[in-house]
Amino acid sequence: MLKRFIPFNNNAISRHIVCVPKHKPPEKKDFDVLKEFLTNHNKILILTGAGISTESGIPDYRSEDVGLYARSNHKPIQYQEFVKYPKVRQRYWARNYIGWPRFSCVQPNVTHLCIRELEKKGKVTSIVTQNVDRLHHKAGSEKVIELHGTSYLVQCLKCPYEIDRHELQEILTENNPDMESSFSMIRPDGDVELSREQVEKFRAPLCPKCEGPLKPDIVFFGDNVPKYRVEQVRKEVTSSDAVFVMGSSLTVYSSYRIILQARDEHKNIAILNIGPTRADDIVNIKVSTKCGDVLPELCKSLN
Repeated sequence: MLKRFIPFNNNAISRHIVCVPKHKPPEKKDFDVLKEFLTNHNKILILTGAGISTESGIPDYRSEDVGLYARSNHKPIQYQEFVKYPKVRQRYWARNYIGWPRFSCVQPNVTHLCIRELEKKGKVTSIVTQNVDRLHHKAGSEKVIELHGTSYLVQCLKCPYEIDRHELQEILTENNPDMESSFSMIRPDGDVELSREQVEKFRAPLCPKCEGPLKPDIVFFGDNVPKYRVEQVRKEVTSSDAVFVMGSSLTVYSSYRIILQARDEHKNIAILNIGPTRADDIVNIKVSTKCGDVLPELCKSLN
């Protein structure tokens, strides 16, 4: 147990940090059309994005006013920069080290729990998530494919070595005993601002087997989803009878191509997301509201 950090309370972060973008409450017609969609299909592939985790206190990237891009100048790390430059890895791991206790304590919200209920009811064949937060797993879901990987596993870039992220945190704590006084404010996404001097003092992790660089099992921007995972998702789409998108703008192609495949295979597609998405013009149903305002009643209606 890392006693130097006080894990935040999920309700507290919800009170103090507004991560859900502005939205209109759902109308009866929204509920009715989604109820019909769920009633008529029993092999649904659910595709989730950052929008479903905003109610847990994790901001998304692109939402107006409350997304990470709107809140700060912070930009996601690029894969090639991480691989090429030791200083980039040092900065990444210093910030990630400080943010991890908060990020790893986030709990699933009503949307994750409702998806689990749909899974129990036999409506869902698979859950494909763009998120790396493991909240579906915390909610008890079993049929989860992490399209972009997970923050909870760390891998060596040069050999097969892997380590659990919690275990790595203990190692980083031992290697950086003075880091507890090296930060001031934690940002809404669990990241932090550190001075250049603070970053330069941080000892970034190396593989204990080959001394190669360590990287979280996440598909960074500029990287590609592993081919085996793309094929796994492709098969799941084919075996499904419908696709239900929740909390994703489908901006990145790795998720958008799932919708293109579903369209080409004549699957029914529904989107539940605040604001426009890349696929609005090619789907059967689009409802623009907060997932957590709709799903509980939908689950109850299926009893």
